[in-house]
Amino acid sequence: MRINLIQMDVRNAEPHLNRKHAEELMRLSDKADVYILPEMFATGFVLSPVGIAEDMADGSCVSLEWMKAMASELDAAVAGSLSVRVGDKLFHNRFCFVRPDGKCTFYDKRHLFAYGGEQHCYTAGMERGVAEFRGVRFLLQICYDLRFPVFSRNRADKPYDAIIYVANWPASRQEAWLSLMRARAIENQCYVCAVNRVGSDSVCRYSGGTQMVDPYGNIVASCPVWQEGCASAYVDMDGLAAFRRKFPVLEDADGFLMY
Repeated sequence: MRINLIQMDVRNAEPHLNRKHAEELMRLSDKADVYILPEMFATGFVLSPVGIAEDMADGSCVSLEWMKAMASELDAAVAGSLSVRVGDKLFHNRFCFVRPDGKCTFYDKRHLFAYGGEQHCYTAGMERGVAEFRGVRFLLQICYDLRFPVFSRNRADKPYDAIIYVANWPASRQEAWLSLMRARAIENQCYVCAVNRVGSDSVCRYSGGTQMVDPYGNIVASCPVWQEGCASAYVDMDGLAAFRRKFPVLEDADGFLMY
């Protein structure tokens, strides 16, 4: 399976322009099975979602319909998070994994970024999200989730083969971003597909650092820092299965029995 990681700049609260720009970058990249966009790719990281978050009370919204259209046209899954309103005063930072047939898997960000006040305007999700597509199981995660290894642990009740992290991760903490994604890949014997934005908003500068890491901790694809672009690599399911059989670390994990 080929994965395209789309590292892009995001204009604040201009979803039409951001969707158009994301579409341009996706079309410029080579054909893939999965296209991954950053966290809140349609609006930027908004901490005042009233009037900006998309209304998803009926189960859909403009950006989600755009994702469905792109997935159908490209015959691929499209993934990224959106700022959505699902009730009168209920907002989520919602990961949307959209398949070509329009079926979606959603995950609402569990670990809200209290340092930045995210918990005051969004409601945390409580359930993990695992999306299966073309024989690969993806754990869906958003930005700050990267710092919490227990929540993302590869478990027998919901095993996975790859983690997708979408983020607006500041340049000032770039080394933590790079180190933690390798740790998550190694400890869970999985691929990590981590997509960060570039550019700046009123609070932070974002240098990117978009990468794909294999189960050994090797970086197999990356985007240049501070630049928009696409990184592309393959998930080798046969190789992953062979590695897990040969070196069954997960069988020794607390509470985990994989085989």
